[in-house]
Amino acid sequence: MAFKIDINGTVRSVDVDGDTPLLWVLRDVLGMTGTKFGCGMALCGACTVHLDGSAVRSCITSIDSIGESRITTIEAIGMSDAGSRLQEAWLEHQVPQCGYCQSGQIMSAAALLHDKPQPSDAEIDDAMSGNICRCGTYVRIREAIKAASLVQGKGG
Repeated sequence: MAFKIDINGTVRSVDVDGDTPLLWVLRDVLGMTGTKFGCGMALCGACTVHLDGSAVRSCITSIDSIGESRITTIEAIGMSDAGSRLQEAWLEHQVPQCGYCQSGQIMSAAALLHDKPQPSDAEIDDAMSGNICRCGTYVRIREAIKAASLVQGKGG
């Protein structure tokens, strides 16, 4: 079945079954490999993308449930203010180790900063609790999110 989906501001046509997870449409059909497969059950957060600005797990989001919603992936998150600040803070705080979970981490963090521009540590921990990092860089993740929120607070 043919679907038109808005990904990173570009409407794309894909011909897949309606129950195909968005993750596989992104990776296998469109060749956008920044969004990662982790668990396939929405437990690890590696596949996080934005659907109309909200963080969702693409491994359980079927293509037929998207409708006319806007999808943002890691490939375009740097075009938003929050995403750009987060990417800079991620590098400054040396967050990634293996890097596998990082696209999902950044996508969840960007959704958080969009909803709460200056979150507390508890709000950061709560928002990021669905994202697993095998390397255990949670403290650096929180520091990077906090730094990105402080830049925003100073008008940056």
